[in-house]
Amino acid sequence: MGLNWLDIFKQTFMISGFVLFLMLIIEYINVQTKGKWSNPIKNSRWLQMFISIIFCVTPGCAGVFTVVSLYTHNIINFSAILAGSIATIGDEAFVMISASPALALKIAVCVVVIAVVVGVFFNIVFKSKPKQHIEKHFETHGDECCSTKPTLYSIKLQLQKFTFARAMLLTVLIFIIFSQVIPFGEGSSGENGEGLFSAESIIFLIMGLISTFIILTVPEHFLMDHLWEHVLKKHFFKLFLWTLGSIIAIAILTNYFSFNEWAKLNLIYVLLLALLVGIIPISGPHILFITLFIEGVIPFSFLLANSVVQEGHGGIPLLAEDKWSFVKMKSIKLIIGLIIGLSGIYFNF
Repeated sequence: MGLNWLDIFKQTFMISGFVLFLMLIIEYINVQTKGKWSNPIKNSRWLQMFISIIFCVTPGCAGVFTVVSLYTHNIINFSAILAGSIATIGDEAFVMISASPALALKIAVCVVVIAVVVGVFFNIVFKSKPKQHIEKHFETHGDECCSTKPTLYSIKLQLQKFTFARAMLLTVLIFIIFSQVIPFGEGSSGENGEGLFSAESIIFLIMGLISTFIILTVPEHFLMDHLWEHVLKKHFFKLFLWTLGSIIAIAILTNYFSFNEWAKLNLIYVLLLALLVGIIPISGPHILFITLFIEGVIPFSFLLANSVVQEGHGGIPLLAEDKWSFVKMKSIKLIIGLIIGLSGIYFNF
């Protein structure tokens, strides 16, 4: 079976587009408020952890994308993103909800409890603050060149002097939006077309429309310095290439290797497999362990261990922006997952 290139590019545009929308919106809010909106979050390690867990435990990848953006923008600390990534189930949450709502609730409660315990431990022991060692993402100015309130007149003014940069940004956004809302490829709209109206698709469309509004209304200075030079040129293209490469590599692995038969014959190795697959920064491969658990092949602790180690698609933008944080986060979660899995074997759960 060959690779589904249409699906690969659609996933790539979904992930990179989601993060692009978040970066545009956060950049816009930061400039309009002169950075004051994030001060309450920055000043409270416990609020950072609480917000991160609440965002990430929601089904899908929207929450973890938001938390990764907050981390790479120096708003939340490492303890918060670690706790949030533990609480994330990713797109697999939708599979659990449809297959077994009780299982979805049980997993969600377990990962939240683990996330709180780990987050509290790291907050108390390390007392980490939002990182400052990588590039400062937010840029604000003392004058009013950027923070102007959008009006019908300002929109009309921007449309009258439509620049190349504004046209390019708008074209990129429209292309990304249409890549998700127009069905193409096999299974693009699900069995009953529900894929087009999923909660994640609706959130994606709303964020895309908000980003389009921002591009149409912001002054030229904000457009060039903050969106074109900073968000698009410095971050989006790098993120897009990392995302595309990761998804192609994962598609090759999952298309040409089958785990089910192997798992039935080699149960003692499935825990290590669950941990290793959990390292993969994408939603999809982890569905294997949901299926194996529902079919009674593996114990609950193996599924929980895999859920703790993985964070859906959220690991890809973090890997692109801050590789060292990605490695630290995965290493800690691997240790936690191993403890959970070994405990499950010992206590038979």
